[in-house]
Amino acid sequence: MKSNITNDKVIDYINSYYKPLNHRLLELREAGEANNVPIIMRETESFLSFLLEVKKPKKILEIGTAIGYSAAFFAVKCPDAEVLTIEKKPEMAEIAIKNIENLNLENRIRVLKGDGEDMLKDFHDPMFDFIFIDAAKSHYERFFKAACKAAVDEAIIVSDNVLQHGMTVSNEYDVYDKHRTNIRQMRAFVDFLDTYGGTTGLLSQGDGLALTIVRKN
Repeated sequence: MKSNITNDKVIDYINSYYKPLNHRLLELREAGEANNVPIIMRETESFLSFLLEVKKPKKILEIGTAIGYSAAFFAVKCPDAEVLTIEKKPEMAEIAIKNIENLNLENRIRVLKGDGEDMLKDFHDPMFDFIFIDAAKSHYERFFKAACKAAVDEAIIVSDNVLQHGMTVSNEYDVYDKHRTNIRQMRAFVDFLDTYGGTTGLLSQGDGLALTIVRKN
């Protein structure tokens, strides 16, 4: 899909420098891309790789597992980290579990089945220092609030797809007028981040990223 955020030639140039962490992860990525499974974009992965190198997290939370690609990427990139990923769709969670087992990462990644907010209610003590949100776009604000409660001070929360192929910026990109709810809710989420007590920056990388540093003190 062509981007309404970044010039396609720029994306192609950035992705010409894309370096997969290993061939098995690349195979999973290519399978997901071939089947139109929503996984993190290559340019997003490259940025996250840099961010993780700097942050060096020990406990990673992901809301929105899909086929397990990004959870596997986190585990491979951060060999000393524990990864917890939450997926609402049971059938998708099962696919992710199989993919994680095929990559021999089942001892590093825990997959929970259920709604992100509901699952996090069982976590009473803050523990995560890196959180990635890539789930139902119309529910980002409640996922974010739940994630904040589970985050330690100065944790980083990355919210993916916040620009939604440009639709968050302008309704003209919603060609068939099919995404009004997602657009409205995502705009409200970005407005919420603007008033949130932490530090947030918006990037046009991939499909748009919101980076937030959690402040609890």
